[in-house]
Amino acid sequence: MSAGDPARMREAIALALEGVRSGAGGPFGALVVRDGRVLGRGCNRVTSANDPTAHAEIVAIRQACAAAGSFALGGSELYTSCEPCPMCLGAIWWARIARVFHAGTRADAAAAGFDDAALYEEVARPLAARALPLLPLLREEAQAAFAAWMGKADRVRY
Repeated sequence: MSAGDPARMREAIALALEGVRSGAGGPFGALVVRDGRVLGRGCNRVTSANDPTAHAEIVAIRQACAAAGSFALGGSELYTSCEPCPMCLGAIWWARIARVFHAGTRADAAAAGFDDAALYEEVARPLAARALPLLPLLREEAQAAFAAWMGKADRVRY
């Protein structure tokens, strides 16, 4: 298993600093690397883009997928200036990124005012005990979309 590339991590940290200095968003930077080539770079753009999903990792993954021409980034590594939040972990998982190197920790982010602890706790709770209600509605009607997907001969699995 790779020990990581300190130069790549320094680049992720530099992206975080650049984002803060430019006013793009919070203090986070990330890059996706495959076969020694950077496919995507990103800094946090939540406040400048008015997009709560514009975390550095998401921005870098979107750019990497565009460069790769694929939603799957198998064999890639993600370098991020801080341990990813649950949303970013989900995107990393779905992009099939092989490994993640992070500099700061979630405790470091919390100390700077970015506390994901409540979200980690929320996801671990049973549905009925969550603060954000997830309420089923028209489940039977929604089955038509799943049936159409299953009947689609040319569907792309992901």
